[in-house]
Amino acid sequence: MGVKTYRNVTAGRRFSSVNDFSELTDKRRRPTKSLLRPLHKTGGRNNQGFTTSRFRGGGHKRLYRLIDFRRDKDGVEGVVEAVEYDPNRSAFIALVNYSDGEKRYILAPNGLKAGDKVESGAEAEPKAGNCLPLLKIPVGMDIHNVEMRAGQGGKLVRTAGTSARLVAREGDWATVVLPSGEMRQVRVECRATIGQLGNLDHQNIRWGKAGRTRHRGRRPHVRGVAQNPVAHPLGGGEGRSGGGRHPCSPTGKLAKGGRTRNPRKNSNRRILRRRVSVRYGEVKLKRKR
Repeated sequence: MGVKTYRNVTAGRRFSSVNDFSELTDKRRRPTKSLLRPLHKTGGRNNQGFTTSRFRGGGHKRLYRLIDFRRDKDGVEGVVEAVEYDPNRSAFIALVNYSDGEKRYILAPNGLKAGDKVESGAEAEPKAGNCLPLLKIPVGMDIHNVEMRAGQGGKLVRTAGTSARLVAREGDWATVVLPSGEMRQVRVECRATIGQLGNLDHQNIRWGKAGRTRHRGRRPHVRGVAQNPVAHPLGGGEGRSGGGRHPCSPTGKLAKGGRTRNPRKNSNRRILRRRVSVRYGEVKLKRKR
């Protein structure tokens, strides 16, 4: 896995880099047709046509790959046929051929390659690519695709290069440290996959030019102070201005200081250490030193 740069023949190439896709089995391989579904684009609009998410639209046409987040084929051994690119996520995916003839896509952990064997269930060996309940995973191992409720399918740690760590287990609850630094409890019957997700250098890729961002379906992000007063509360004024008020949305909703989590979530009480406290705790320690 690595990042590839080109000769600086144009302004866009000068500051851009691309993935070399060395982890993929075959760069020209076509996805399995039976596991593809059409993907409808909204352009950031709701069912009434109003923009609810700004700066979205366009982009390359995609087909959705059905991913097996549940990993519920217990006791059936599968062989990895290929590691493929998925345009809908940052992580790579692996096509698994099971011994009963079924094919499924799974998230590809780092080091998984064609020919490797994977398995799910409580009796599976704790190695990269295998999916087990947290009750059967040795403490201290890196995991990904972690369930929040048993049988629901993996919800946590699905981004390229990320992994969580199982640090403790007591009674019916297991303690997991997430990539953000948050420490939370999860039921031991919830499943997780062993290993760290592949495509580690995804975070090091520089898009280089606006066109590559447009290909991803992202439109230009225009600052409020650069708009006309009819379009944004911060717009207008002679010359450049600071807006004259606190940052807000085009509808006047304040952008700073509000809650970002729903306080009524039942899972909140299972958080032992929040990610914000970890981040600011590190800053305070550095300042004291």
